[in-house]
This record gives sequence, C-alpha cells and structure tokens, in this order.
Amino acid sequence: MFPKPRRHWPPSLGLLSHLRIRYAQETLPKCTCIFQAQLQLQSQSNPRPFRRRPALATSLPRFFSTTPLLLKKGQRDEPKRTVEKATARSEAADNDPYDFSALEAGIDRALERLNDELSKLKPGGRFNPDMLEALRVSLVKGSRVTVKLADVAQVMPRGGRTVVVLVGEADHVKPITSAILASPYSLNPVPAPQSPLELHIPVPPATQESRQQTVAAASKAGESANHAVRQARGAQQKLLRAMELARKVRPDDLKKAKDRMEKVVEKGNEEVKKRVEGARRALERG
Repeated sequence: MFPKPRRHWPPSLGLLSHLRIRYAQETLPKCTCIFQAQLQLQSQSNPRPFRRRPALATSLPRFFSTTPLLLKKGQRDEPKRTVEKATARSEAADNDPYDFSALEAGIDRALERLNDELSKLKPGGRFNPDMLEALRVSLVKGSRVTVKLADVAQVMPRGGRTVVVLVGEADHVKPITSAILASPYSLNPVPAPQSPLELHIPVPPATQESRQQTVAAASKAGESANHAVRQARGAQQKLLRAMELARKVRPDDLKKAKDRMEKVVEKGNEEVKKRVEGARRALERG
C-alpha cells in the first residue's frame, strides 16, 4: 500500500483560507437552489400580478411663468403706506372740529359769484351787453329746457346806443326775440331788413329808474351771496353735530369750534356787505 500523497498548498494561501474558499464553492450552489425553490412555492401559494413600473418621462413639458420684480422693502410697502396715510388724513379731518376748509371754500365760491354779478352792472344804470348774453332762452315752445343766449347767438355793441345780436339759425330768431322782450331790461329788438338773422336793439338812455334798478340788482346779488354763506354754515354745523352724536370729540372742543365757526361766518358776511356797499356807491355816483 502506497502512502497517500501529501497535498501542497500554494505559498500565497494559508490552509484556513483555502478551506473557506472550498466551503463556499460547495455550499453556495445548494443555498441558491433552496432559495429559488422557496420563491417558487411562495409564488404558487400567493400569486401577485406582475406590475411594470412606469417609465420615467425623459422629456417633460416645461412651463414658463413670470414673477414680479424683486423690490426693496421700502418700495414694496410704498403703495400701502400711501393708502394708510390718506386714510389717516381723512379720519383725522372727520374727527377734527377745527377743520373749516369746507366752510371757507363755500364762502369763497359765494364771493366769486358775487363779484361776477356785480361786474355786469354798469354805473348810472347804463345797459351792459353781458347781461343780455346771460338771458335764458327756450328754443322749443312749451319746453322747460332753456339755454343761454350766448350759446345760440352773438351779442356785439355797436356805438354807444345800439346792440346787435347775430343769431346762428333762423329757427332761433323768434325764441330769442321773445326772451329779450320778456327780460326786465325794457329792450325792443328789431330785425335787420338786409339780414333776417340779425337783430338790432336800441339801448334806452339811463334814467333815474334805471339807476334804481341797477342798485336794486346789486342788493339782490348781495342777498344771494349771504344765502350761500348761510348754506355753507349749515353744512359745517351738520358736521359738528355728527361729531357730537358719535362722541368723537370732547364737549369743550365742540363749543370752541362752534365759536370759531361763527367768527368765520361773520367775517364772510362782512366781506359780502363791504363789496355790495362799494358797488352801490359806484352805481349811484354814475
């Protein structure tokens, strides 16, 4: 019997390493077979449908959008601050009993209207063509709609004793003639023989009666201005009453505000009286 030959191991591998490699070569195929068999039994006992995972889109649509410009903090808040300041100012004006801007504006409008009416009056009772332009004319018989004579005709003084009215349309000649005859100026228009659209109005000389009428017109203009001042005072008094009911201001402030309001109104009435008296003296001297 021959002796069993001894196996020589490579010098690079030790005996323990060689045994591990050989064990793995003999054991792994068996474990693989067992694992595959277990998977097959499990699939037969609880079958699941095969689901394919959705493929990822390689080219998705891209949507472009616009974004607001990046502003600084102060620039972004500027519109909001403007609105807040305006609201605060309006609330402060509503709650301020010493704010007489609306009252003063109403008095100023009354004085401007008074100056306009007084400027149309001529000294000595002489006729002013501007008063003729302000006449109201009803173009349609029976209608309440009226227009100014200056809108449908042109008034021109000719010499010192005649006024010429040039009418734009032939249908307006009769309504304009009727309006001039019905005016308080004692005028008598006469159609021109050469031109049917031209009216000649002889101006009557100034008399004592015409002077008195002119002075009375100045007094009437002053009464209208005083009425406008009273209306402005009534509007301001309503504002103060609303503050009093809402209890937005103290009673002492309301009392002081009413006293100041009366002083503003009194000053406006004095200005109206001063202008009317000056106009009356000028008209009487003429």
